[in-house]
Amino acid sequence: MDRATTAVLVVAAGAAVGAQAPVNATLGRSVGTVQAAAISFAVGLTILCGIVVAFGGGFGGLRAVGDVPWWGFLGGAFGAAIVSVSIIGVRTLGATGVTAAVVAGQLTASVAIDALGLFGVERHPVSVQRVFGVVLLALGVLLVVRD
Repeated sequence: MDRATTAVLVVAAGAAVGAQAPVNATLGRSVGTVQAAAISFAVGLTILCGIVVAFGGGFGGLRAVGDVPWWGFLGGAFGAAIVSVSIIGVRTLGATGVTAAVVAGQLTASVAIDALGLFGVERHPVSVQRVFGVVLLALGVLLVVRD
């Protein structure tokens, strides 16, 4: 896939993240926060299983799951935390505030992960530009969530 198509898909996924919190919060008001998160993941799992069967060649690659380092399974736990906290947070911060805070947290963690070379990524040193970007994003979050 070329860079332009990839960028468009990632922007679309980002738009979905902006919609995810209020949609899940609506579900959460009806069934409960943790229950809504579980339902959300069940729907996602069902869709992903269909995609794997239809386009991904099936589940034969699961044989290699034993070769994955322990931290390779944390993505699901991180996702559960993001969805659960977003369901709660959207009630207070709104969709914009939750999305801004999530993006700020993502960028801050990503700078640290890059700097330390965690989780198998190539090391990228912390630069003045990266720190400035994180600071600007933090200021943006403050402006968005401020009453």
